Amino acid sequence: MIFASLLFLFAFLPLFLAGYYALPWIGARNLFLTLASYGFYAWSIPKYVPLMLVSTAIDWFVALRIEAAPDPRVRRRWLVVSMVTNLALLGWFKYANLGVELLRDLTGQPFAGWVAIVLPVGISFYTFQSMSYTIDVYRNEVKPVRSFLDLACYVSMFPQLVAGPIVRYHDVQLQVRDRAHAVAPFARGIVHLALGLAKKVLIADNAALLVDETFASAVPGSGVEPGLLDAWLATLAYSIQIYFDFSGYSDMAIGLGLMTGFRFPSNFLSPYRSESITEFWRRWHVSLSTWLRDYLYVPLGGNRHGSLRTYVNLSLTMLLGGLWHGAAYNFVLWGAYQGAWLVVERLAGKRPLWHFLPHPLRVFVTMLVVLGGWVLFRASSLGTIGSMGKGMLGLNGLGALPIPTGHPLEAWLAVVLGLGIAWTMPRTETLAARF
Repeated sequence: MIFASLLFLFAFLPLFLAGYYALPWIGARNLFLTLASYGFYAWSIPKYVPLMLVSTAIDWFVALRIEAAPDPRVRRRWLVVSMVTNLALLGWFKYANLGVELLRDLTGQPFAGWVAIVLPVGISFYTFQSMSYTIDVYRNEVKPVRSFLDLACYVSMFPQLVAGPIVRYHDVQLQVRDRAHAVAPFARGIVHLALGLAKKVLIADNAALLVDETFASAVPGSGVEPGLLDAWLATLAYSIQIYFDFSGYSDMAIGLGLMTGFRFPSNFLSPYRSESITEFWRRWHVSLSTWLRDYLYVPLGGNRHGSLRTYVNLSLTMLLGGLWHGAAYNFVLWGAYQGAWLVVERLAGKRPLWHFLPHPLRVFVTMLVVLGGWVLFRASSLGTIGSMGKGMLGLNGLGALPIPTGHPLEAWLAVVLGLGIAWTMPRTETLAARF
């Protein structure tokens, strides 16, 4: 089930809200929210419901053991239990298929008996959330919860289960136990939901029409490889598609949270207005970038052990961040590409190479660099990356404007409106506050 479906909007959501607000006290509402979230999760693949329940139960138990252990070494061992369990589950379901593919390439064996594993919905998000909880307990930044229901409610909340934002327990621990339900935040939640839905359905889905055919044709030797115009325009359309898809889901999640009394952190801060890649990562998918910073980059040593170690930590963090998005070569390349630019800007004195340009040109050049990364992110194979790269360099000729087979006017309007909104309009939070 997805937020932008008639089933969710006109069946699940109104029935959920009616049942939620019919209950008189917070404990009953938390129980109802948890059960509804598990029902939402079970809609796609019911057999994976126990997976999230087991993961949550392990971290609930481990956090209590960490608090009770007087010896730091024992505390560390319990943390390792949580980390190994969570990462093993995530690794198996997300990367086992890639491992088999690599073995096929290396050995030439067909592995005919292998049945491809279907990825559980939201496993990347709820695993990171659950891990951050036990790590924060280990760091003495939060107290472990005594009630299993409180942790289950936090981990499984359907508003941010599918596409984030990644909410940390210390951001909502007080809200889980006691939160206000009022008309004003509920109304702002409706605005968030509506604007996020418009971003997803009206802009992202229509911009995708200009993307799919061009990237599908980007096959070396096919004779119809994209030229300069269609390669650049399809990549620009993809930048609109992915931004409005991702930020649209985040807006809807924040809105649904407000409608149930929760306040989730903002996740996209107008990233296409950035003047550097470093600034871009302070604005793009903020909950993920800060999670990687606090739970990976800093524990690796951050910038505390000299310049060379800092560059290695930056590169490794972004490489693993790319792999988190999916088990494929292109995500690894995308992570390496982002890490390389962060290192270059750090070498240049924590500023972009184009720092001497006027502000509009700094934003423009940064956007070009971001577009290069989106080619790596979207491509389905190394051949597609090469074909799109040649097209963007003009090596495949001038090409033509991409014309999708269906609804070309809506597709072009989506790209034009998307650019205008991304570069000039206030963020959803500002619009909702004005309302």
